[in-house]
Amino acid sequence: MKVTDIDWKTWQPEEVSTLMFVKVHKEVLLIHKKRGLGAGKINGPGGRVEHAESPMQCAIRETEEELNITPKNVRSGGELFFHSDDFPKTHGYVFTADSYAGSPTETDEAIPLWFPVNRIPYGQMWEDDKFWLPKVLGGAVVDGWFTFTGETLLDHLVTIRQD
Repeated sequence: MKVTDIDWKTWQPEEVSTLMFVKVHKEVLLIHKKRGLGAGKINGPGGRVEHAESPMQCAIRETEEELNITPKNVRSGGELFFHSDDFPKTHGYVFTADSYAGSPTETDEAIPLWFPVNRIPYGQMWEDDKFWLPKVLGGAVVDGWFTFTGETLLDHLVTIRQD
């Protein structure tokens, strides 16, 4: 299924979720996800937005829960739209932070991993990440649309927002 096959104006997500990428100098803090959707993959901390919670509040809360740190100087990195027939349709919000309080600690959900920005292990991540994450870590704000079957990316479109 192609991105252009979907009427994104009427498309409705089944879940709203977040991702947080803490980038300090030339390194980014990622996680090895231990359970849930994407278990075994490397990604940024994040999760489902709860009732009466903004996406930014969710991203901060999830980072606190998964890594025992509080991200600082948080800013939007964009929005992602994931369509799949066998996973929940998801509207994702991406955030970045350039510092944090606390010490990244392994939890029941995640193992913290630091990577140089130029050596991110995209082969161990969701297929779509390589198309938008470098742009976000470079300071851009993106919008991305993706179609999947299972964990296989079928099509994508990523744009950089113009201010």
